[in-house]
Amino acid sequence: MKAPRAGDRLPALEIPVTRTLIVAGAIASRDYQDVHHDPEIARRKGSPDIFMNILTTNGLVGRYITDHFGPRAELRRVAIRLGAPNHPGDTMVLTGTVEEAEGDTVTVRVIGANGLGEHVTGTVTVRVPA
Repeated sequence: MKAPRAGDRLPALEIPVTRTLIVAGAIASRDYQDVHHDPEIARRKGSPDIFMNILTTNGLVGRYITDHFGPRAELRRVAIRLGAPNHPGDTMVLTGTVEEAEGDTVTVRVIGANGLGEHVTGTVTVRVPA
């Protein structure tokens, strides 16, 4: 892999948002909020269906970065903000652009969009040892 430079774009990653992914992510992160696993309660609370929690999104953003930079990549900082919810049946497409590359440290602006708009935006700083 060539050394990353500011402006480089990472290849997009499409993630099907399944009911199983949403529920499994909530369970794995010990987030037992009913809106992440019970469609009826989610609807009563104003959502059309269950939706993904931030910890699952955070993990998927980390996966996106480490899949690109390789198994030696070390996440140093992940700063994300949620927007439109991820509901079952949609697809989240993660894209990234290198904002800064200095030595073995790279900062990537990440956007995860779905059918409703931007689900997640933020930056990830990663160290990529030689």
